[in-house]
Amino acid sequence: MAEDNNHEDEENKDVPGSENDDTNEETNDEINDDNSDVNGIKKVDENIISLDGLYENWFLDYASYVILERAVPGLNDGLKPVQRRILHSMKELEDGRYNKVANIIGNTMKFHPHGDASIGDALVQLGQKELLIDMQGNWGNTLTGDGAAAPRYIEARLSKFALHVAFNAKTTKWLTSYDGRNKEPEDLPMKFPLLLAQGAEGIAVGLACKILPHNFIELIDNSINHLRGKKVEFFPDFLTGGMADFTNYNDGLRGGKVRVRAKINKIDNKTLTITEIPFGTNTSSLIDSILRANDKGKIKIRRIDDNTAAEAEIMIHLASNVSPDKLIDALYAFTDCEVSISPNSTVIDGDTPRFMGMSEILKDNTDNTVRLLKRELEIRKEELEEQWHFSSLERIFIENKVYSLIEEEETWEGVLSAIENGLKPFTKHLKREVTRDDIIRLTEIKIKRISKFDKFKADEIISKIEEELTVVINNIKNIIDFSVDYFKDLKKRFGEGKERRTEIRVFDNINASKVIIANEKLYVDYKEGFVGYKLKKAEYIEDCSEIDDVIIFFDTGKMMITKVADKKFVGKGIVHAAVWKRGDKRTIYHVIYKDGKTGHAFMKRFFVNSITRDKEYDLTTGKKGSTLLYFSAHKNGEREVVTINLRARTHLKKLRFDLDLGEQIIKSRSAKGNIVSKETVSKVIQKEVGGSTLAARKIWYDEIVGRLNDDQRGKFLGQFRGDDKILTLYKNGEYRLSTFDLTTHFDDDMIHIEKWNPEHALSAVYYDAEKDMHYAKRFVCEVTTDRRVPFISETEGSHLDAVSTAYQPEVKIVYNKLLKATKHLPDRIVRLDEFIDVKGMKSLGNQLEKMKTKEIELTHPIQGKTPWPGDEDDATDDTDDDDSDEDDDEDDDSDDSEDTDITKDNDDDEDADDEDSEENDDDDGDDDGDSPKNDAPKSDGGNVKEKPVSEKKKTVKKVKKVKTKAVKENIKEEVDSAKKDSIIKEDSMVNKGSNSEAVKEKPEAKEDQVQKTELKEKSVPKQKTNEYKPKEEETPKPEARKRSLSRRPIKDKPSQQVEWDLFSSPDDKDEK
Repeated sequence: MAEDNNHEDEENKDVPGSENDDTNEETNDEINDDNSDVNGIKKVDENIISLDGLYENWFLDYASYVILERAVPGLNDGLKPVQRRILHSMKELEDGRYNKVANIIGNTMKFHPHGDASIGDALVQLGQKELLIDMQGNWGNTLTGDGAAAPRYIEARLSKFALHVAFNAKTTKWLTSYDGRNKEPEDLPMKFPLLLAQGAEGIAVGLACKILPHNFIELIDNSINHLRGKKVEFFPDFLTGGMADFTNYNDGLRGGKVRVRAKINKIDNKTLTITEIPFGTNTSSLIDSILRANDKGKIKIRRIDDNTAAEAEIMIHLASNVSPDKLIDALYAFTDCEVSISPNSTVIDGDTPRFMGMSEILKDNTDNTVRLLKRELEIRKEELEEQWHFSSLERIFIENKVYSLIEEEETWEGVLSAIENGLKPFTKHLKREVTRDDIIRLTEIKIKRISKFDKFKADEIISKIEEELTVVINNIKNIIDFSVDYFKDLKKRFGEGKERRTEIRVFDNINASKVIIANEKLYVDYKEGFVGYKLKKAEYIEDCSEIDDVIIFFDTGKMMITKVADKKFVGKGIVHAAVWKRGDKRTIYHVIYKDGKTGHAFMKRFFVNSITRDKEYDLTTGKKGSTLLYFSAHKNGEREVVTINLRARTHLKKLRFDLDLGEQIIKSRSAKGNIVSKETVSKVIQKEVGGSTLAARKIWYDEIVGRLNDDQRGKFLGQFRGDDKILTLYKNGEYRLSTFDLTTHFDDDMIHIEKWNPEHALSAVYYDAEKDMHYAKRFVCEVTTDRRVPFISETEGSHLDAVSTAYQPEVKIVYNKLLKATKHLPDRIVRLDEFIDVKGMKSLGNQLEKMKTKEIELTHPIQGKTPWPGDEDDATDDTDDDDSDEDDDEDDDSDDSEDTDITKDNDDDEDADDEDSEENDDDDGDDDGDSPKNDAPKSDGGNVKEKPVSEKKKTVKKVKKVKTKAVKENIKEEVDSAKKDSIIKEDSMVNKGSNSEAVKEKPEAKEDQVQKTELKEKSVPKQKTNEYKPKEEETPKPEARKRSLSRRPIKDKPSQQVEWDLFSSPDDKDEK
């Protein structure tokens, strides 16, 4: 080809070793006289040709061609060259009927030199975007990934939209095709931001492009906003629907990221359905990714069915004991139900690649549309002026019988000259001069037309031309307003059915370790120091997953966290190993250890919520010889009582005492802890395990992401513990009770969420379509977890008018003013709590109004303004309970008085001073007084520390021992009297787990009696607690005092081995 020959000639000039290359002449002589140049390329040997210059230019030419002519779309029309040529070819074939795709491909090949396969694939992709091409036949399915039928079986034609916005030969610039036989457009005159509507994707040489498709209507609206000088903001929209998070979209530029999710609905607790899939996937690939995750054990499903037809529908059947909420999160975390897309906006502007944001592209396309519209108006103006000129000239020619002057002329020039002279007296009002071409056109008028000339009709035609010309001129002057009207017309004519399909959301980050199925079993070899999920002969601990972490405690008092593996050596002396979750503040560890330097025993409670993986942490003072005496772990911070046994010594009168670890403040793992005893501890025995000592968990609902959290984001729901539930209400008249698990999902039609109180009634007003009446009802929700329960009529046409959880719900009834019967009726307000009593949930209710109403609405928020009785007190109690033990690194001095030992016997020798009390503090130096007293008398080493009277007083008071039974009986009477007088709120204190608060409210009448016994203020409540125990403080049944999950005795020495005496009587005698 000619172009190739020219290209070779240009290459020859730059190839080293050519005849014109003076720098290589000496080299050529040195190599060999027989070496000759062939086409400018030096032959080193007879069969070897140097390639020095080939890649330098040829590769650049190839790369430039691929970038400009193959992979990257143009800015003005948003099309790649092959797409532009297909549309141009279809325009040539356009006759209003469908054409075989095979014929379209064949006709396009005269413009596109790369074969029928590339043309066919590009044509199918254009058709599947449902914008420029009308299709007929099997064009494949973007949902299932099925391909189109063969080109000979399917047909296509240009859509009305394409004909309207993409073609105008008068404004098109033309180029010669690759073989020089045809003309093709340089750019189609696209009067619409097609590039943003369709999107584009391509990989060139060293350059890539990925532009996401956007919504048709939103593009038009933003184009109008740009023309009016307003802000432009829009986001992608996908034909497959789904949900997308565009937080990091970055206007489509490189470096941005879009998260796209499938829409997953929960049919019931055993079935999920996927109705919309992420962009870039299909049902086949999506199902394959789900099956792979199931095979790897990351999720557990029983079966999956693909019912996709016109709409996507994938049914997922859950395995037994699998939470649907956790499975939804796991599908997003481990399958293609969530994909991440990285846009990269690259376009060809002229002959140059450019990186442009979506907003910039939209503005440029809109401005280009304005230019094209203006150019079309200018062309139309010229055409109308030409029509007006010739129509006026024609009327002059016929009315004044100028044609009669040519009868005597014998030559052509004479005829033209006669006409020109005959027109001169009548052409003063014309807008331009009469040209020779005008005169020639007059000579071509037929005699029939001259004979039937109608002056009035001619004037009417000229008048219409003048009117249209005036409109065109006005549109040119007001081109912006004309362009706005043009975009509005596009929206009106072609916007139907093009509403947004992809829902814009803000996604929360799913912690994969919390939603992955525990598909492995964690084993620990205590003897050899190995942990892993393939140690089949070792001791089984619990189920785990391959991405979990393991927390390990050693008898040396050290701790570490490491990644779970099939088999991993962590060190000998393992005391405890378990799966660890980052951020876990509910699992509380109890540690009693011996300081290697002083020999004193210390105790502390702590949680581990963040660490550096594979780093060893020392839980003791770090002194040489420090060892662990006792360890236990509690998943929910349960209270624990242990018995401390001291080594027998001659000066010790008491060798055994009980210690309630639940009274200790939860501190940092690096805290030194509180002194248990300065004497040698021989062994520690667990006595009993009680209820949780942790505060209620505060839960918020984030309306943006639609999820629960404990990070104080969104609406505060309340403090939750145990079996507390969340109440959600829905538009269709259903409610749902769910747990406060943070993985819980909520449906899109939810209208209200709050903490459920089983004593609060729900008020509802609804329309019963069967009886054509509005009813009101009040009821208490039935306890059904994780299931939507209807509370209104299920007859088709019935709907919910209003629903409220308020104490005093009010509704406003608005009558229909268009009806004669209700025209003059004023709106009225009804108090539902006065209108109807609380009945059963399935009751029909009372008829609220017989007359026709326009609407019934609440006069207040759903939750109401007036709190229910008792809610304020509960809120106060919740606040008190929130003096959380979960502070990581802070010690609270205000709770010093709560740690007074209540198990101390009445010895007579309690006169020793507390000279060593300062050693009971933490290593941080705070005198928090958290150290409980052991039962050994002070003469046995001074290892008992008295507690302060209040947080303001720091002086230590001496406590006299009371031995008489009368005092105990008096104390018991005080508690009984307080219960009778309702001063001690037993029920609320049991719920809160706060025994000390109930005791604080002792009757004033008994104060003088307490003073006679010379007990300090904080000692009396403790003795009361011994006599009166709330339900949660009662001695647990044997099954409630089972061995904690992860306690092992320390086996350093036989004398220090811990005895797990779980069922010893609380009345055991002290050893003497």
